[in-house]
Amino acid sequence: MTTNRHGGDRATPSTATPELGGVSAASVPGGVVPDGVAPAAGDGGSGPAGGPGWAEESGGNGQDAATWEDLVSAALVGTDRRPVPGRPSVAPPVDLLEQAAVRVMRVRAGQRPHRGRPLSPAPPETRPLATRTASDRLARILAGEQGRLLAEWLEIAAGSGVRVPARLIPKLLDLGARDQSIRGHLGVLAGARGRWLAGLNPAWSYLQAEPTDGYAGSTDVWEFGTSGDRRAYLAALRAADPTAARELLARGWSEETPEDRAAFTHLLAEGLTMADEPFLEEALDDRRREVRQAAADLLTRLPGSRLGTRMAERAGRLLTRDGDRLRAEAPKACDSRMERDGVRARPPAGTGQRGWWLQQVIAHTPLSFWTGRFGLSPVEITTMEVGDWAREVRMGWTRAAILQRDGVWARALIEVEPLTDLLAILPPAEQSRVAAEFVRRHPVDGQMIMMLGGIPRPWGTPLAKAVLEKIVNTSTAQPWNAGELARLAGERFDPAMYGLVARLSDLSEVREVSATLRFRYDMAGELAADGSGEGHAAESMAGLTAGPTGGITAGFMDVPAAGPTGGIAAGPADGSVGGFTGGPAAGPDERRTDDGHGTAAQEDGGPLGEEDK
Repeated sequence: MTTNRHGGDRATPSTATPELGGVSAASVPGGVVPDGVAPAAGDGGSGPAGGPGWAEESGGNGQDAATWEDLVSAALVGTDRRPVPGRPSVAPPVDLLEQAAVRVMRVRAGQRPHRGRPLSPAPPETRPLATRTASDRLARILAGEQGRLLAEWLEIAAGSGVRVPARLIPKLLDLGARDQSIRGHLGVLAGARGRWLAGLNPAWSYLQAEPTDGYAGSTDVWEFGTSGDRRAYLAALRAADPTAARELLARGWSEETPEDRAAFTHLLAEGLTMADEPFLEEALDDRRREVRQAAADLLTRLPGSRLGTRMAERAGRLLTRDGDRLRAEAPKACDSRMERDGVRARPPAGTGQRGWWLQQVIAHTPLSFWTGRFGLSPVEITTMEVGDWAREVRMGWTRAAILQRDGVWARALIEVEPLTDLLAILPPAEQSRVAAEFVRRHPVDGQMIMMLGGIPRPWGTPLAKAVLEKIVNTSTAQPWNAGELARLAGERFDPAMYGLVARLSDLSEVREVSATLRFRYDMAGELAADGSGEGHAAESMAGLTAGPTGGITAGFMDVPAAGPTGGIAAGPADGSVGGFTGGPAAGPDERRTDDGHGTAAQEDGGPLGEEDK
């Protein structure tokens, strides 16, 4: 138990850090944690792992034997500067390495556990298990089949209110330790068993900070919840009552950890208004750079903020109009006032200091300042010649458009450089159209792959058609690029299109798209909240075939052929999809809280449950 931010007791999960020679619950047979652990064999004593012990080998009685910390310290600074007790006949560096090797082998050989205590059982689960078919598909994904779809499976499952079977939790937690993007879903899907396991393995301790949905509707979550639960609570409150959320955060602001302060500041983006400006202005004085940066980014979205005014004054001196061109002059120094306003003094590797400062000043200047100062539209401004520092100026405008979510500036800048972050500002239909135009006009290269990779699913009809055309046109000359486009298409198209895509071409890349879409369609059906994916599929297909000319099917009819065996075949004359069948539906009886073997779940999880057998 620890005390919460208001002086009360706050429960915190145990995350013991194992020392060299210590044991953990996971490493002791039978799941027994020793109350005390004897020194490893040979560390100041004798035992089966160490035989007579290092003390005898070095001619001493064990009192002068170097500790592990001594060995590490000597290895870092050198045995000449920090000698360690050893054998005089052996060179000190060699002796140090041999001593370290002996100690490591003794630790690996084991320790002598003393009287122990059984592990407490895992708390009872509140979420039902995913169906057997859904769990089996997850196991296949973890084994390598369509492995790139893991994040989508987790996202759908988390929204469906289920949890994963215990046998798959360790593999998922190992993956989460390497991939932060899936951690948010694991906090919910791993359930009570996952959090229990995370408390026994330091490598999985990250799970303790993720949302668990265990405090849904509870008024205690803000005081006693995990970091993730508290973020979720504040986000929900911010969406419902922005003022109440800001006031709640302000009351305990000084007692929050730096990490939480930075995370909570980002959440204020929802419902941001000038009423938040005083709080964010004060946050610019925070000791944590991430907090200051988050506050500055939000204040940039408020043209009337004090930070916006200060940045406009700086930018007005650095970028001026000279006839039909712009003249830029980078700052000569980054003072403390600039740093307080979110300008980072140290540039990334390979970036010049002055250019980096100029870019950041422009990025945090309200975009409305430029149109008012120059009396020109965003398109006219972004196409003007800048001369020196041109790239830094345009990068600053790009960052400003992203921070301020300004669609007018985003459209103007996309014409200069079609970045995914700029596309994300546009409405979905426009985003699909603009991306489709870029795909048609440009060859397949790294820039196109990066742009498409940043566009979320599902892709709109214009983009889907353009990408299929590009796959067909590049399959012969650039099979590697066509393959990467096929993988992206399979992951981003609406999965209900699998029947349509399958009938369009015999190309292997197109068949790959169809196979991935069918995999995703079946996956969604298995995880649907009502146990069936038919309703979702019917709705999706209705949207795809709508319109006087047959909707998307008719739209794909004019995709150019790639030859007798590689072209895209025409579909039925009536524009129907054809060959469409729904994925296997999981019956209502498969939605259960046991392990899928017909045995009711135990009252508590226990170290081992039916799911693990």
